[in-house]
Amino acid sequence: MNIDGKLTAQTLRDKLAIEVAEFKSRYKIQPSLTVIIVGDDPASHIYVKNKVKQTQEIGMISNEIKLPIETTENHLLSLLEQLNNDDSVHGILVQLPLPKHIDESAIISAINPDKDVDGFHAMNSGRLFNGEPGALVPCTPQGCVLLAKQHLGKDLSGLHAVVIGRSNIVGKPVAMLLLQENCTVTITHSKTKNLPELCKQADILVAAVGIAKLVKADWVKEGATVIDVGINRITTNEGATKLVGDVDYVEAFEKCGAITPVPGGVGPMTIACLLKNTLAAAKNSLQSR
Repeated sequence: MNIDGKLTAQTLRDKLAIEVAEFKSRYKIQPSLTVIIVGDDPASHIYVKNKVKQTQEIGMISNEIKLPIETTENHLLSLLEQLNNDDSVHGILVQLPLPKHIDESAIISAINPDKDVDGFHAMNSGRLFNGEPGALVPCTPQGCVLLAKQHLGKDLSGLHAVVIGRSNIVGKPVAMLLLQENCTVTITHSKTKNLPELCKQADILVAAVGIAKLVKADWVKEGATVIDVGINRITTNEGATKLVGDVDYVEAFEKCGAITPVPGGVGPMTIACLLKNTLAAAKNSLQSR
């Protein structure tokens, strides 16, 4: 069966809209997200537009700052310092990728960890690793776990989760989140020996390696829950282009218990979890007032 990311994301947004209204009513504060985009990458602008729209739809303030591609690193750092010190700004997100002349790691490190709604700051990575409450966790991994629970229920205890991918954005944090859910977690990657054999052991298989259709049906355990994070653009035999995941969806569909499609699976959950982080950041800000 398909795990419907669009429906799950809509359900989460509906829940967040209620929580935002309650927060505004109780504290007279409207949660706000500021998104910075540098340059003119079309895909990034479409993505940011969707973030702005969905942020406003659930009752939060959305500020978009568009900067030209020639913006200097120092200018961006100065802007971040202003936003860090602005109590009306609860969440800050710098859209990646940045132009090559700007050091992404320096920019991520300059964001106040308590406003880092992407969850990429080293401080938030450490909080996640230590299992600290209130950590702002990367959005895509959050979405992966929520989608797994959509099919398997709230209790994932004792299940064997295999993660293909070791990035700081998805692979590592999703492994930490699954550990917190009492899963037994195996982290693999493209250079892992006997990768198909390890995948066959997974009750939950998270594919986040960025290789189109890497995972075949015979890699998947009968009845497994497959969360496909991959977004790969390929050219068909007819010359058209289309998006596919890291899992060969057509092959794996009959073998697994449930699978997220690409598109329409993990993708919609990423923005919904960004909104979740923004509200969490607004709530956390009350402690410093």
